[in-house]
Amino acid sequence: MTDHFTIRTKSGSVSIQVHKRSLWVLSLLFAAVFGVFLVSLSSGSSWIPLSTVVTEVFGESESAFVLNELRMPRVWLGLFVGASLGVSGLILQGMIRNPLGSPDIVGVTGGASVGTVIFIVYFMGEVSIQWMPVASVTGAAVITMLIYLLSWKDGVTPMRLILIGIGISALTNAVVTMFMVSSEAALATRLYLWMTGSLYGTNWDEVKIVAPVVIALIIVSLFFTGIVNVKQLGDDVARGMGVRVQFYRVLLLVLSVGLAGAAVAFAGGVAFVGLIAPHIARLMLQRSFGILVFGSALIGALIVLVADIIARTAFLPSDIPVGVFTAGIGAPFFIYLLYRNREGMSE
Repeated sequence: MTDHFTIRTKSGSVSIQVHKRSLWVLSLLFAAVFGVFLVSLSSGSSWIPLSTVVTEVFGESESAFVLNELRMPRVWLGLFVGASLGVSGLILQGMIRNPLGSPDIVGVTGGASVGTVIFIVYFMGEVSIQWMPVASVTGAAVITMLIYLLSWKDGVTPMRLILIGIGISALTNAVVTMFMVSSEAALATRLYLWMTGSLYGTNWDEVKIVAPVVIALIIVSLFFTGIVNVKQLGDDVARGMGVRVQFYRVLLLVLSVGLAGAAVAFAGGVAFVGLIAPHIARLMLQRSFGILVFGSALIGALIVLVADIIARTAFLPSDIPVGVFTAGIGAPFFIYLLYRNREGMSE
């Protein structure tokens, strides 16, 4: 009796081999995300019983306004942001075959931040908010292209890309800070909360914009399952099997930029989710990229939702930016990865 089965489209463009153990793990992760989703709706300045939340989700309740207009959009945005950052980090790590790959570390998030801040400062109120993800993705794309060009020397090596990305990320953070300190007080406060990474004040319009983008890009990423799985064997092996390594590396980079940009546009700099989620997914699941996409999305969503619950309840009546708590977890994990991979730093 086999311990795995294969999910394949009729055209064969997507083929994912699923181990039964991984299916059970994914089911448990999904159940965990759903449970935390309900707890997150209950949590806030006032506790709403879970029974009331369930009643509202599947019917009507006396707390309909608080749940539907104040908490529900925030929780949904947190879910999509976590999922997009988790998959973005997974793609980066698979593309450059480096465990330090993450949109915020490599500089993708920094570029998206610059694009979004420019939109907020110069265009907010003049054009529709629906253009903000475009500004975010454009900023991320421009900075990522710069990082890629600066990293090129007879090809792009993983460590060179990481180190140059860290430098460019510091530069983009300086640009964002410059905009913040030169703006009027109200705008500076908003930029500060956004730069730290916050889900505060989320509305349904933002969710309706980011949700289809994230869902579509995650689905598209599944079509690269075979390519990424082959690339894990090394660039030389991939070329020997007929894979156009640099071409697909650029396509995967574009996909990662789109996912990170969509998240940053409305949640700001939620740090280290893209670093942590793929590593946890690899520990819990098989190494097939297709399965890891689902695992990284669920774990990323779980990290952001749990961090947001803490952010809303730990220091009442203050609402702490969710990025403070993801950074508190992610920074030590990043230092650990640097220590574990210190021998490869000389590359």
